[in-house]
Amino acid sequence: MSRIDCLLRAMTLEEKLGQLNLVTAGQAVTGPVVCGDTTKDICAGRVGGVFNLWGLDALACAQRSAVEETRLGVPLLFGLDVLHGHRTIFPIPLAETGAFDSRLWERTARAAALEAASEGIHLTFAPMLDVSRDPRWGRIAEGPGEDPLVGEKFAQAKVRGFQGDDFSRFYPLAATAKHFCAGGAATAGRDYAAVDVSERALHEVYLPPFRAALEAGCAAVMTAFNNVNGAPMAAQRRLLNGYLRRRLKFDGVIMSDYTAIAELVEHGVAADSVEAAAIALKAGVDMDMVSGVYLAHLPEALDRCLVDMRDIDAAVARVLQLKDRLGLFDDPYRVVRLDAGAKETHRRLALEAARRSATLLTNRGLLPLSANVRRIAIIGPLADAGADMLGPWSAAGGAENCVTTFAGLRRALPNCEIAHHSGVAIEGDDESGIAPACALVKGADAVVLCLGESAGMSGEAACRAALGLPGKQRQLAERVMSAGAPTVALLFCGRPLAVPWLFERAQAVVAAWFLGDRAGEAIADILTGRFNPSARLAVTWPQEVGQVPIFYSARSTGRPFDAANPYTSRYLDCSNDPQFPFGHGLSFSRTTLSNLRVDCAELNTSQPAKVRVDVRSESDIATEETIFLFARDRIASVARPLIELKDWTKVALQPRETATVDFALSAEAFQFPGEDMEPVVEPGDVDIFAGLSADPDRLLSARLRIVCA
Repeated sequence: MSRIDCLLRAMTLEEKLGQLNLVTAGQAVTGPVVCGDTTKDICAGRVGGVFNLWGLDALACAQRSAVEETRLGVPLLFGLDVLHGHRTIFPIPLAETGAFDSRLWERTARAAALEAASEGIHLTFAPMLDVSRDPRWGRIAEGPGEDPLVGEKFAQAKVRGFQGDDFSRFYPLAATAKHFCAGGAATAGRDYAAVDVSERALHEVYLPPFRAALEAGCAAVMTAFNNVNGAPMAAQRRLLNGYLRRRLKFDGVIMSDYTAIAELVEHGVAADSVEAAAIALKAGVDMDMVSGVYLAHLPEALDRCLVDMRDIDAAVARVLQLKDRLGLFDDPYRVVRLDAGAKETHRRLALEAARRSATLLTNRGLLPLSANVRRIAIIGPLADAGADMLGPWSAAGGAENCVTTFAGLRRALPNCEIAHHSGVAIEGDDESGIAPACALVKGADAVVLCLGESAGMSGEAACRAALGLPGKQRQLAERVMSAGAPTVALLFCGRPLAVPWLFERAQAVVAAWFLGDRAGEAIADILTGRFNPSARLAVTWPQEVGQVPIFYSARSTGRPFDAANPYTSRYLDCSNDPQFPFGHGLSFSRTTLSNLRVDCAELNTSQPAKVRVDVRSESDIATEETIFLFARDRIASVARPLIELKDWTKVALQPRETATVDFALSAEAFQFPGEDMEPVVEPGDVDIFAGLSADPDRLLSARLRIVCA
């Protein structure tokens, strides 16, 4: 008999339900309810896992209570939102995705896992895999952007980074794919709001990253708060037990999000907490985060025959199996020992990630700053805001470790006079600082405007109806730019901001996002030309909030835009075009593509086609370029998007160098859900496109015919 079977036989009902009870210690506040002191419940065996607690002493104390004070000595599972770093904070995921580098994504996750595991953490509530096409939604900052293929690659890299090849031996940080699913499509971009999407959108857009995470071995899944097509995810039997358990054969732990099971009553699908507990358990949710309804109300649900003991035992077994995989029964106090140089290694990695995540959006000859610049005015509320550089979900990070833009430029340019004034606050109506800030601009060779959002304006419970600059920042920016000094604007944000006036007036604009501990150094390296920017947008950037949701892979309409015909798909007051397309990003060099070709005219199911394109650096500096490969299935049983991302690659080029990049396309790359939602590859003509972004006017094209073998 296995260890798990022996434990299940020995457990009382209360002890079983305790294993399904996931509580917060409150060291970080990540929801509306804080459990407070959990010691009594831990000692009584009524807690299976604790999160929002870190530090070796605190964790060891809680673990001793579970192992030494309870009847069976089952160890606790410790979890934390290690989303983009633990002690060392890396760029927010939306920014880091713009590096389009799976290896970088994996390396930052591994560094975070090592740091968290060295402090006794066993499980992270990451990666966040919600595809989102609505920048009003605050949690767009936490995920991989708008494209499902990017989401798949991001999921696989992050799971590998957090868990390693065998997380029970090497990187004991179990990954949790969240939020299952479609939270990024919340109505009007509001957290927790209902989601109404088609079955096709679920299977083409929102489910693929989760499938990829499970294929990579992800240990756990967290359900979303929202309902999908009328069924709250914590009650979604079809998607949890159906899609995850039966179709994908997932045998790991499924947990609710914060108090989501209790909220089934408010959703209107459960009459009371007893029904809520029963519905969630029957749907496939193993662990109840914070609400406590499993512990309090599943006994009555048993008595009322709403659940049976087999349901409870199956959930408990999955929780115990995860603890066993993590090695906690053999060593409940296990930690990873960091190498002596790990801290410095991780800080170097944070700088590399930050450099490769900042996106140069516009540049009319100002950047890199000339060596003749002798006086710089750094203006704006985010110029010296260390805590804000960390972004949301940096629970164990510290602002004291963060380098601001002001500090970074002072280090990078020790012989340059650098004056600083915030001008205005991030939010608020006080304009009294604008005049003294503008006074510093007089006589400056260049101005660095540091604008945007606070860290708390992105992430959970941070949705915005407007996508402009908050407070009086626009007034500050316009006054500063009117002074006439060449101006580069840095946008610190967790989402694209609709500021077309800024892109028109500033000589250069950088999406600086929230880049983490080394933000200021990375920005200084880019502004001074020590690093040639290479990041590309993982989201389409709108001109106006009225264009949202906006994304590159839309389907054609029967009346596509025609400037000469008012009865076509268009706005009266705005172009259909985004401010910047998916994949947009500039460098200090120029790269051209040519000679796109496919090595065969026909593609069958047995042999991939090789696609090649020539890439040339037209500049005198080295560069790193991202080449995107798109396709369009011209005629299909289900209308396909105008273009879909099929692959991408990165190439490093020396000055004036020409290289050829190769892609391999199998027939499976053109698979899509058919009318019955089952995967199908249909014969016919396919357009192949290569480009530096999804801008349709700048894509090279070729043709390929898919034939059935």
